[in-house]
Amino acid sequence: MQSFVYNALPGRVIFGTGTISTLKAEIERAGCKRALLLSTPEQAPALKDIAASIGPLAAGIFSQAAMHTPTDVTERALQAAKDCGADCTVAFGGGSSTGLGKAIALRTDLPQIAIPTTYAGSEMTPIIGETEGGKKITQRTLKVLPEIVIYDVDFTLTLPPRLTVTSGTNAIAHAVEALYAQDRNPVISMMAEQAIAAMGRALPAIVTNPQDREARAEALYGAWLCGVCLGSVGMALHHKLCHVVGGSFNLPHADTHTVILPYAMAYNAKAAPEADQAVARALGGRNGTQALVDLAKKLDSPNSLKSIGMAESDIDRAADLAVQNPYWNPRPIERGPIRDLIANAWAGNIKNYA
Repeated sequence: MQSFVYNALPGRVIFGTGTISTLKAEIERAGCKRALLLSTPEQAPALKDIAASIGPLAAGIFSQAAMHTPTDVTERALQAAKDCGADCTVAFGGGSSTGLGKAIALRTDLPQIAIPTTYAGSEMTPIIGETEGGKKITQRTLKVLPEIVIYDVDFTLTLPPRLTVTSGTNAIAHAVEALYAQDRNPVISMMAEQAIAAMGRALPAIVTNPQDREARAEALYGAWLCGVCLGSVGMALHHKLCHVVGGSFNLPHADTHTVILPYAMAYNAKAAPEADQAVARALGGRNGTQALVDLAKKLDSPNSLKSIGMAESDIDRAADLAVQNPYWNPRPIERGPIRDLIANAWAGNIKNYA
């Protein structure tokens, strides 16, 4: 067996159905008395219900979280935290809400409680990506890792099928990349394969019946594992491309991960054969790339950057940005092949590319 280093991340997880009922006790357990509740505008009504359920522990509400964590939104949230005297934050929603909680923690060290309603997985990572001036900058620090995460299956039942698919595929991408990351290890690789398999079973079942509680629970469990994988090892080509394309051109976060995933897998397949085999085992395919393509077809996922809003004229700029300060990757990052990857992903040419 290869030598490796495994760093376990701290954190408390409450998983199940109806677990939102523990929020008041968890805030108190953390030694906090004045929580600032965070969400996107779309989730504001649910956030108000949560605020009512914890009474005076809800010191304020900020429901303007936005995709890619823009720094101007963070500044407004910081002022809201100051105005209400918050001693912790409660982020309710997907990656946008969790990202805002992380951005506040980065600047204030306020404890965080995350209540995920999608399969983004960022609640389990010490990673934050922020956008300013059209660029997305990512950093890793334990300051942004939420101390408490409450997974409540009930909140995922209303997640629309399409968003379920892209959010779940985004989660799969975290686990896939953990299989070929520079600091991968047997513990995380085992977890990653199980996570991919769980999502691969759950997502088709949810598309067939969005109210399937068992499938929803398995998907949320898989997303949790995928998030742990991303948080425990480094990132590589897939996340670099998604940060560049999504952050620079303001494309939907989960959709971008969904489109890029098989192309990044194909790019790295020969350089990371064990990862390719693990993905194939988890999803029941002849190779990792084909298994991901087959799952995407089954789920009717978005399959091109063009279809999610990227202009063809942006391909060259995206390639230039992707080779600047590249993340470690098992295959060298070279502009020609990377431009080819992005161009094929823009057109949806996975059949010809892989």
